[in-house]
Amino acid sequence: MSIRLKTLLTGVVASVAAAGSALAAYPERPITMIVPFAAGGPTDTVARIVGEHMSKTLGQTVVIENVTGAGGTTGITRGAQAAPDGYTIMMGHMGTHGAAPALYPNLKYDPTTDFTPIGLAAGTPIIIVTKKDFAAKDLKEFIAKMKAEGPKLNEGNAGVGSVSHTTCTLLTSQLGIKTARVTYKGTGPMINDLVGGQIDFGCDQIVSVAPQIKAGTIRALAIATPERSPALPDVPTTKEAGMPDYQVSAWNAVFGPKALPADIAAKLNDALVKALDDENTRKRLLDLGGTIADKPGRSQAALQKLVESEVARWTPVLKAAGISAAVNPAGATSGATPPPAAAPAPAAAPAQK
Repeated sequence: MSIRLKTLLTGVVASVAAAGSALAAYPERPITMIVPFAAGGPTDTVARIVGEHMSKTLGQTVVIENVTGAGGTTGITRGAQAAPDGYTIMMGHMGTHGAAPALYPNLKYDPTTDFTPIGLAAGTPIIIVTKKDFAAKDLKEFIAKMKAEGPKLNEGNAGVGSVSHTTCTLLTSQLGIKTARVTYKGTGPMINDLVGGQIDFGCDQIVSVAPQIKAGTIRALAIATPERSPALPDVPTTKEAGMPDYQVSAWNAVFGPKALPADIAAKLNDALVKALDDENTRKRLLDLGGTIADKPGRSQAALQKLVESEVARWTPVLKAAGISAAVNPAGATSGATPPPAAAPAPAAAPAQK
């Protein structure tokens, strides 16, 4: 064998060995998980719960970085543009990776092609809730009142593109009505006003409203899932309550930037799956009313299919409703309806989701 060929083969072997060594060493430093909403909201809560256990498996801290703005798309855009080295990942959800393309005409990413799916973290069922003294004791009476007085009823949401906004849009679309939308800068102020009676109703994730439902400060009409939630067993499903077609659940999932090496993505997926198999982690998520997919449902391929189906689901709904979000250079959403002037501002309300 010639000296030149020997040198070439030696170089190839060395390169392969170096690549294998780099993968074996990953991660060598803390991993940043971008949460595109403020601390304290449902997405942030799920990220911190699963990130804590992922840190144990990976041997490096998963650091949560809250990057807020534009219905979560500011943080997700930043994550999409990060280096695909496994040190920046993100926690997306139904809004950022399902509804956003229909809401933001100048969106800087495509949820279906610009990310490496890691895995589904948790589902969060949607509940239709009203102020505690609303003049409808169940969903059938609520629907009747909505059809009779829709434009006079104040519907609260946590911001254009938020889960509460998109899921209530689906509700009113199915009922064929319009309401008086009151858009807040986050879940906390919206729930605060619902408790205070300044708005009439809303649609939100169980993790956001379960404490108030249990305390009796707001009323739950129905949960939009096929089965009742163990966290709120007395709340009927929408099918039981008279609106079987209203089935919707939010979700949170981990993504990496596009072109993330397959071995690193697999290692991150393994850490996520192990977190969701952990008894304590599962309990924490389930106690909040969250749902956990079976192992096939936590795969990278399953998440990719979920994103594609959610974009296909929400695009016609939101476009038919004529809803879009204009975003200024600073990333703030314009065109939102301010909350009622008399609404109290909580000192430490839960953050936007």
